[in-house]
Amino acid sequence: MRCTAAAILALAAICSGGCERSMRTSQDNPAREEFRVYPIGRVVRQDGKTMIVIDKQYQAGLLGLDKQKHVHVLYWFDRNDTPEKRAILQVHPRGDRNNPLTGVFGTHSPFRPNLIAISRCEIVAVRENVIEVAEIDAFDETPVIDLKGDFFNYYKPGQDQ
Repeated sequence: MRCTAAAILALAAICSGGCERSMRTSQDNPAREEFRVYPIGRVVRQDGKTMIVIDKQYQAGLLGLDKQKHVHVLYWFDRNDTPEKRAILQVHPRGDRNNPLTGVFGTHSPFRPNLIAISRCEIVAVRENVIEVAEIDAFDETPVIDLKGDFFNYYKPGQDQ
C-alpha cells in the first residue's frame, strides 16, 4: 500500500489531536469549508484546584509557559452543542434580561455558531503536563482545544529576561 504525505498527515491529525480540513457540498451551500478540531486536554477541578491537564504528547509545547503570568485557554462549549443553540445569534449578556440584546460575537455567550470559548487565566503553577490556574469559566471535563501564551506580558515580574 502506498501512502501520500497528505494521507500520513491526515492520519496523524486524527490519531494525535489537532485538526482536519475538508470541503462539504450541499444544495444550501455548494462549497462550505469545514474543520474538525480535536482536544489537546481537559479542564479538571479537583481538591479545590482548577487545572488544565494537557495530553502527555503535547507536554513539550508547555516549555516557557511557567515564565508567564497568564494563559489564554481556548475550549469547546461541549454542553451547548445542539443545532438550536448554535442558531442563537443574539443574547442578553450573562443571561440577564436587564442587559440589552446583543449579538453573540460581541459577548462571551456559550451560544454561538462555533462553540469556541476563550478565557484568560492566571497561572498558579506549571508541572509537567498540568497547568494550575486561579480560575476558569468552564465546567469540569470541558475539552481544551488550544492554549495561547500571554503575549502582552511574557515574563513574570522579577524574573531574568
